[in-house]
Amino acid sequence: MEILGVAGSLRRGSYNRMLLRAAGASLPPGVRFTEYDGLKAIPAFDEDDEASLPLSVSRWRAAIAGAGGILFATPEYNSSVPGHLKNAIDWASRPFSATVLRNKPVAVIGASTGMFGAVWSQAETRKALAAAGARVIDRELAVPFAHEAFDEAGSLRDGDLTLELDNILVELLDAIKQRVVA
Repeated sequence: MEILGVAGSLRRGSYNRMLLRAAGASLPPGVRFTEYDGLKAIPAFDEDDEASLPLSVSRWRAAIAGAGGILFATPEYNSSVPGHLKNAIDWASRPFSATVLRNKPVAVIGASTGMFGAVWSQAETRKALAAAGARVIDRELAVPFAHEAFDEAGSLRDGDLTLELDNILVELLDAIKQRVVA
């Protein structure tokens, strides 16, 4: 079983990338976690380019297709989804009749340096993923004050946040198992 981790921040040292890595470290044995690092290469969506997909889009779609489920960790830009993350979701959703996101189990978590932990961005990301056909886990993990939320090893300092992250991962893994059985 594989979970694809997607950080909505392009910054190498992003808190959302740290959050993804904390999630990957807490997965049970036998679950492979792969962090996707190609969002920056995906061009702006243009329907004219659908007939001859850019290589970065083909790789993105292949990564989604090969994963049992996806864990998105998103920051919040201007109270919403980072543009490049929404753009990547748009590319993955097309054509809608054959979207690689169809019934794909996904969960969305987020961290920000503010006091709300990217809750609006998480809600908007879940909405876009649901519209694209994904099976969205209807939960969120808001990690506020992200610059203080992780210890030196990259683990969450707050035990309640760690427990909630673990619960979301269990729910995502259950959704993946249900999809395999169906």
